[in-house]
Amino acid sequence: MTKRASQAKRPNLDSVTTINQDGSRFFLHPSDVSGRYVAARRFAAILLIAVYAGLPWIRINGQPAVFLDLFSRRFHLFGITFAAQEIWLAFFFITGLAFLLFFTTALFGRLWCGWACPQTVFLEHVYRRVERWIEGDAPARRRLDAAPVSGTKVFKRVLKHGVFILVSGAIAHLFLAYFVSIPQLYAWMTASPREQFGAFSFMAVSTGILYFNFAWFREQLCIVICPYGRLQSALIDEHTVNVAYDERRGEPRGKLGTEGAGDCIDCNRCVQVCPTGIDIRQGLQLECVACTACIDACDAVMDKVGRPRGLIRYASEQALEGKPTRLLRTRTVVYGLFMLAGIAVMLFSFSRVQPFEATVSRMTGQPYFLTEEVVRNQLQIRLVNKRNETAAFRVFLEDAPPGMQLAGWGEAMQLEPYEERTRPFILVQPREQYTGRARLDIVVESEDGRNRLRRRAEFVGPDPRVFQ
Repeated sequence: MTKRASQAKRPNLDSVTTINQDGSRFFLHPSDVSGRYVAARRFAAILLIAVYAGLPWIRINGQPAVFLDLFSRRFHLFGITFAAQEIWLAFFFITGLAFLLFFTTALFGRLWCGWACPQTVFLEHVYRRVERWIEGDAPARRRLDAAPVSGTKVFKRVLKHGVFILVSGAIAHLFLAYFVSIPQLYAWMTASPREQFGAFSFMAVSTGILYFNFAWFREQLCIVICPYGRLQSALIDEHTVNVAYDERRGEPRGKLGTEGAGDCIDCNRCVQVCPTGIDIRQGLQLECVACTACIDACDAVMDKVGRPRGLIRYASEQALEGKPTRLLRTRTVVYGLFMLAGIAVMLFSFSRVQPFEATVSRMTGQPYFLTEEVVRNQLQIRLVNKRNETAAFRVFLEDAPPGMQLAGWGEAMQLEPYEERTRPFILVQPREQYTGRARLDIVVESEDGRNRLRRRAEFVGPDPRVFQ
């Protein structure tokens, strides 16, 4: 059951503002706010949305800048193509990002949540902008909630939710484009849903989930589901710079002109603009996503009453107590070293990625063949050309036993762009030079000689004593 916020609700530290005592949902209507931080966050959000919308359209080396081609098991990232066998490289990418998040959190708190998290970016800078445009600011939306059903109310609600569904569908389609490419997505969109029922079902479900999240669930995702808010208690300390209220300056609160009162005039403007419904004056809380709306709101009030800005600001606990903030400390050094190590290993691993992939395996059947002259092994090589151009490859042996030769290969093999081909070949060694099992390197080299891969193989045969 949902109870709409027809009036303000006073936050407390004992319960979540968005949940009523009977367990029903209290729907927040945060007021709009303007200021330097909101402007900077809006610019960052527009930039992030532009990147999200633009990457599938930008082509590098003939492929989208980011294209996770699951059907072909190839992943194209800014001109570098990874085969399915190289998916392990994602481990270094993910761990590098994780320690980057730990490092920034230890320094500046939930900077990610307020400035770059997709939930915040789309909710605050797209869906709530639509809502304010159609229904008005917080007081108007609360009045609309409490108003009886009328033609105006129905029109506004249908229009708002219709736009929400369209935006949700656009976000979902763009997400799918990262996996199927824009041309394929367009072909599916212009075809009958019965012809692409799987893709149509995926889009319908994805659009529904996004619509439910941004139209109804909203801040509950950050409070109830996302674990990051709970992790922050283990990542931050008294030197971490957070959005904070200066209690020494603001208390005791009092209306303007009250003798002996602090700078806080208890206008509750910081509470009215908070997207998660907390009172920042009660201290740092799990629900705070560091959106900085309260900073801009408080600064605007301080300007009006002629008092200095910064009653609510970015500050550490140490700074609020008048002590110096140490950014360089054990926690940040350890997180920073792990972050740099992860990034270094990731960059090194990525630099070793070749524009083709080769796999050597033994053919099924008898492991070796013995004739009067030679011992013979039959193997096969699987080549994948990961480039957007035709490429030729040659194969030769290194560190091979005496007399061993590679037969059945001939001239360099040409592969079309992104072609995958498996080809058999034979390793032959004269009987008189055979001394038993041996390891050797099979080298695959591009025809221009710029790239090569070395694959270890084993040559097997009978016990050499049978020749004695």
